[in-house]
Amino acid sequence: MRARVARGLRAAVWAVVPGEVVLVVCLVTGVRIPGAVLLGAEALLVGMLALEAYVVWPLYAARRRAGDTRREAGPAAVRAVVPVAVRRLLVHEFRALHSLGLWAVRRRHRIPEGARPFSYTEPQTGIMWTFLFVSVVETVVLALVIPWPLVHAILLVVDVYGIVIVLALHAACVTRPHLVAADGSLWLRYGALFDLRVPAAAIASARVDRRFPDGGLVRVDEDGTLDLAVGSRTTVTVELTGPVEFVRPLGRCGSARVLRFHADDPRAAVAALNAPGRAAPPPPPLSPSPSPSLTPERTAPSSTPAPPA
Repeated sequence: MRARVARGLRAAVWAVVPGEVVLVVCLVTGVRIPGAVLLGAEALLVGMLALEAYVVWPLYAARRRAGDTRREAGPAAVRAVVPVAVRRLLVHEFRALHSLGLWAVRRRHRIPEGARPFSYTEPQTGIMWTFLFVSVVETVVLALVIPWPLVHAILLVVDVYGIVIVLALHAACVTRPHLVAADGSLWLRYGALFDLRVPAAAIASARVDRRFPDGGLVRVDEDGTLDLAVGSRTTVTVELTGPVEFVRPLGRCGSARVLRFHADDPRAAVAALNAPGRAAPPPPPLSPSPSPSLTPERTAPSSTPAPPA
């Protein structure tokens, strides 16, 4: 019984969470919502919370009996109920909004000392601004066409929030560039959606390699090649000494032996990855040969006969 309820609850989260986000945004922005709609939304939320307690509490109690602390048992029980994709989408959204604030004050996210940042937003900047312009035009047209006040207000809030999210996604890409650390390690990022750190010891070589792969943002070939494309292009290829693990934007895991990604200045990125500091150390010097002055001289046998006794 609990297993069926848990499966139904995981499906309901996909529908309830976006609706609650829209409702909260409407309330924050001052949109007047009829009492019946608010009452129905709150009843739905209370019912879902009751179902969550019905499913989560036994899981929490089982983890506590197994020896977990409260901080360990609580998140583990929540992870068992809330789908990983929903959790990651919410985390991505909050990180994107945080990046929008960083972008507004012209700051970047976590640039270690000595690391070199490499931007990758050039192929998508024009597309982003075009999409924003179309979204603004659509919002204005819908505001003039729709006659019903409630529907008009909800769509207005949703459209404005969508524009903010698009700006936040682009801001996340601007404030979270690729990084080559001082020790030669590589930190690949795409906004708040993708994050992969490769130690310097795992990098065999890097070269400029312009490609136009098919597919979405993250694509892995059968031979273990990871394409992190921006605007359907990659400009740098990194060969690895062995496979590295990574996590896709929605939580699936994978591994790759070759990395292809885009950098606006690929030659500079390759030069940083192939810097002399990452080269193999020189061979140890040969041991010095013994000095001739320290070598004992051999005395030739004397030809003079020994004196008689």
